[in-house]
Amino acid sequence: MDTFIMIAQLLVGLSILVGLHEMGHLLAAKMFGIRVEKFSIGFGPRIVGFTYKGTEYIIAPIFLGGYVKITGIIDESMDTDHLKKEPEPWEYRAKPAWQRLIVMMGGIIVNVITGIIVFICLTFYYGDTYTPAKATQKYGVTVGSIGKEIGLKDGDKILKVNGESVEKFSEFRSKIITERDCFYTIKRDGKEMTVKVPNSMLNKLVSMKGVNPLFSPRFPYEVNKVKKKTPAAKAGLKKGDKILTVNDQTTLLFDQLSPVLKENKGKEVRIQVERNGEQKTLTAKLDSTGTLGFYPESLLEEKQVQYSLGASISLGTFKAFDVIYQQIKVFGRIFKNDASASKSLSGPIGIAKFFGTEWIAQRFWTLVGLLSMVLAFMNFLPIPALDGGHVMFITYEIISGRAPSERFLIIAQNIGMVLLLGLMAFAIINDVIKLF
Repeated sequence: MDTFIMIAQLLVGLSILVGLHEMGHLLAAKMFGIRVEKFSIGFGPRIVGFTYKGTEYIIAPIFLGGYVKITGIIDESMDTDHLKKEPEPWEYRAKPAWQRLIVMMGGIIVNVITGIIVFICLTFYYGDTYTPAKATQKYGVTVGSIGKEIGLKDGDKILKVNGESVEKFSEFRSKIITERDCFYTIKRDGKEMTVKVPNSMLNKLVSMKGVNPLFSPRFPYEVNKVKKKTPAAKAGLKKGDKILTVNDQTTLLFDQLSPVLKENKGKEVRIQVERNGEQKTLTAKLDSTGTLGFYPESLLEEKQVQYSLGASISLGTFKAFDVIYQQIKVFGRIFKNDASASKSLSGPIGIAKFFGTEWIAQRFWTLVGLLSMVLAFMNFLPIPALDGGHVMFITYEIISGRAPSERFLIIAQNIGMVLLLGLMAFAIINDVIKLF
């Protein structure tokens, strides 16, 4: 069931984005009187559909994209029969270059508009919730394997990244993903020092699975939800309890609790808790995993900001275009060999994992907005068979005053299709390899 939910979210998200992208081409074409033969969500044979004003609208079974068939265009369908005769007035190739350019940009423009609208709505409805960087400097960080490798230690207080203070704790991590030659300013045992981050660290960071290999904030906590039939439930642990000690060892911070429990797995332990201002002693028999069985509630300060509609429009638009900016910076680091493409890039399986195994509206729409901007960026790349390839050739025609030959366009389209199919195969195979 979890896998079904994950795949369903991916397919719904892609259908929305690809449908809107192709709708952008369709609307632009019809605006200039160009005949559109077919508009399809999905690939393969028609499941359902209808015809309206000469255009067949269909839904096909393979929900991994879609397409629009515009009369008189050399596209991925490789339908070249129309080239044997003079262009009709309603054909794409009969229109002036500036109109053809707008038709080819239609999908990209719609995806950008979609991404902007999604981020504006998310910003207005949910606002912004984050852990302030300064709030984490009281307790410091707990360090993962890569954090230890670059020289960080549990309890270090991170003050700056690249010599700059940041507002959000998450920026300590995001900046070293997109920027090179980074360093942290930390406080350890009351002394400030610098910890350099090797550029090669990015490759290791994107390779880790299911763990936080860098660092995370240490935090005080209280019991949130207690799982049924667990040592915590049997011991009488309740929501709101603060665990002070386990076998007289301090466990006020959540990262202090796990080591103590692991040391006593399978044994009976004394748990000192604070409940409603009073201290109580509970006894729990740990299982072989050395866990109690409850979800913690962080007591670390979180900041929530709500925005007006005007502020949401400004900030949402910035967030949308920042996706492209960050994407370009990450690609730049891949080209500089700071990280391998196989470890950094994800195909449909990897993207599906980001949606998760449960429906969370904010996460779903955030990913839809992000993917819409990424789809616009990728389609704008000057690769034949992509919209950007068509834009490149039309721009050449506008500047030079002469269009590339139809034979050249066919060859370029073939090369582009081979390249794209190769990239798709690489992405899918790479996703499968990452599963193991």
